[in-house]
Amino acid sequence: MAISRKVREQMKRSSWIRRMFEEGVELRQVHGPENVFDLSLGNPLLEPPAEFRAELARLVADESPGTHRYMPNGGFPEVRASIAEALAEESGVPVTGAEILMTVGAAGAINTILRSVLDQGDEVVLIAPYFAEYVFYVQHQTGVVKEAVCDENWLPDVESLESAIGPRTRAVIINTPNNPTGVVYPEASVAAIGEALQRAEEKYGTEIYLISDEPYRKLIYTGVPYPFIFKHHIRSVVATSHSKDLGLAGERIGYVALNPADPGRGELMDALTFSLRTLGFVNAPALMQRAVAGIQRATVDIDVYRKKRDLLYGAITGIGYECVKPDGAFYVFPKSPIPDDTEFVRELQKELVLVVPGVGFGTPGYFRASYCVDDWVIEGAIEGFRKVFNQASS
Repeated sequence: MAISRKVREQMKRSSWIRRMFEEGVELRQVHGPENVFDLSLGNPLLEPPAEFRAELARLVADESPGTHRYMPNGGFPEVRASIAEALAEESGVPVTGAEILMTVGAAGAINTILRSVLDQGDEVVLIAPYFAEYVFYVQHQTGVVKEAVCDENWLPDVESLESAIGPRTRAVIINTPNNPTGVVYPEASVAAIGEALQRAEEKYGTEIYLISDEPYRKLIYTGVPYPFIFKHHIRSVVATSHSKDLGLAGERIGYVALNPADPGRGELMDALTFSLRTLGFVNAPALMQRAVAGIQRATVDIDVYRKKRDLLYGAITGIGYECVKPDGAFYVFPKSPIPDDTEFVRELQKELVLVVPGVGFGTPGYFRASYCVDDWVIEGAIEGFRKVFNQASS
């Protein structure tokens, strides 16, 4: 056997998102790219803002010695301080550079956190629907996944969460605006999660981390305030990236932020720094650290995504699909018109429309469609959505 049994099994259950994207590549080769309407992948459409390009040009021209050498594993101190200043301003929590660790994207951040807090067999609770790769991240770091669910509005069911927490629970991961639903959890929901974790800690005599995955934090279209976690649970950790808000998915730059009120944050930061290095990341890319440090208050033009949301959401609900209107991110998560969401996705694929079945997000019976695409892709997909819905309803 050339590869491990563990990885072989994970590959069999590999992300539906990537699988559908790869099938889209094959369909484009057969039918032509203009005839395939691929809504499967959350690959940011918008280019980075002008502030990034200006800063990058300045940095590339900088010939100061040591610019591209190793730095402290946690990142350049001045970069960490700059990011902390912006986060403190945004959240109202006095974060400092000592609570920031620069990472290789949000995925690198989450793996670094899990490596630092999990012993073999420790449990991590995910709230379905959730980003599919979380399962593999937990397994890679020797953890065990437990699942809780949401209500019909895609808000966390706190009773379900409490039922999923046990004596081996070490962390709970939340993600808002959520991938795949686009829903923003209100402050009351996050407060209730924090209270549930505190009750569980008292019950079991343990410490549980609340991990908030926040790459869509600045992509909110409804004006609702972002529910920062630091106010609601002392053992809370933010993992985020600039893949979406600055359109830098391929540059792999993000950070971890620790709760400044956590008395164990110093030891945790030491563990994170060690884990970052020994996982093989070593440090976040030097050039990208410096590039994003001074543009923390910039974003892509989120109004473009808002208009695309309205276009896709209006079209599918006009056809008859049931769907909670997303507050942010760039996905819709409608109910499949037939119980078998994978069969529905296959029927859509016959119409050259690509989406991802809800089973890939821990929630069968639904599907995810991404609207971070050109308008012609959304417009071209509408007839396929209509045809398959009518077939299912007949």
